[in-house]
Amino acid sequence: MTPEFALLLFSVPCVFGLVRPGNVGHLPALGWNSWNAYGCDVSEDKIVQAANYVVSLGLKDAGYEYINIDDCWSVQTGRNATTQQIIPNATTFPDGISGTADKVHALGLKVGIYSSAGTETCAGYPASIGYENVDAATFASWGIDYLKYDNCNVPSNWTDPCVSCVPDDYPASATNNGSCAGQSDLCPAGYDYSTSNTAARYGRMRDALLAQNRTILYSLCDWGDADVGSWGNGTGNSWRMSSDINPSFSRILAILNENSFELASTDFWGHNDADMLEVGNGLSDAEARSHFAFWAAMKSPLIIGTDLSQASAADVATLKNPYLLAFSQDAEVGKPATPYKWGTNPDYTFNTTWPAEYWSGASSNGTLVLMANWMDETVTKVANYSEIPGLQAGGTYNIVDVWAGTAVGCVSDGVSADVAANDTAVYLVQDAC
Repeated sequence: MTPEFALLLFSVPCVFGLVRPGNVGHLPALGWNSWNAYGCDVSEDKIVQAANYVVSLGLKDAGYEYINIDDCWSVQTGRNATTQQIIPNATTFPDGISGTADKVHALGLKVGIYSSAGTETCAGYPASIGYENVDAATFASWGIDYLKYDNCNVPSNWTDPCVSCVPDDYPASATNNGSCAGQSDLCPAGYDYSTSNTAARYGRMRDALLAQNRTILYSLCDWGDADVGSWGNGTGNSWRMSSDINPSFSRILAILNENSFELASTDFWGHNDADMLEVGNGLSDAEARSHFAFWAAMKSPLIIGTDLSQASAADVATLKNPYLLAFSQDAEVGKPATPYKWGTNPDYTFNTTWPAEYWSGASSNGTLVLMANWMDETVTKVANYSEIPGLQAGGTYNIVDVWAGTAVGCVSDGVSADVAANDTAVYLVQDAC
């Protein structure tokens, strides 16, 4: 390994962060990914078009920088017999991945690639297990800046003898307050998941990437398996905490609920990944605001997943919200917002259709407060200062309406809002008046 990296021990016991040169991975990644927009119908033309839209729509200026090629970029028939390298599809990527990378880099952006810690990718293309050193060196030589590393087609000799609780994978957890009690293949209490085969598979690619002379952000896509939150900080820059998202608001709520219990490991250098954004993929404006607000507040990577040529002005405005992006990218405070009150449900209720409604998080610019309405009608919501960590009961504070982008002025005791169905009111509580 090169001396370009270090493992930093934070104040949280036994939590490490993968520290990289140039602050790569210090804050949640901002970018765009091809999968939700195009699936396997991916090409250089579409990647470069997306990069140009990131620039022309002002998303680059807002901080988005990674343009990520997902699955299906290679030939499906195998590797180069001499070099063992994965072979880019010459029809869809006529200039090779390095040529595409050059075009993205020329726009002042970075480029990402996709593989899997198995024998094939999720779509059945050559993947990287057993070829980690070859692939890491190849990606570096092509000018790659980001690797999304999936979890498909794991060979039997690399599977784990037991599993951690991932509520997505155990439907009974939805009626058991998130517990997987009764699942037959759970690991015993106290099991050290950092010794699992899953951790070893992802660790092999980490080591291969760190041995290169190019810094490549490492995004673990292991779907929450093997209690990745307990070892992901020392392995990658972010780690998926659940199975895949889809453009239904019900799935967004289910991931929000699940991640609300998994945020303790998120801080500088390591972030729970709640999966790509679905803004622009059929959500209502209110649903899109809620989705984006919570993904930013949880300090998940913010990876746009839509055809930007079709994005509405409202969706672009949501994706560019300066207050939420500032919270996500705060260089002074690394911890995410978390629920301070569940609202309709008793506190700490695991409910896939009705997540916690009241959240707050400290930042260098004040306390971010979110009030969600999961009802099917407009509801008046109140955030009382007495309930919000770090604020004084009975205090008076300067308030900023995050969606309107306007100063509300001095407000005493708490802030209230009429919140439409599936929308989320977001305020920044600043200095005392």
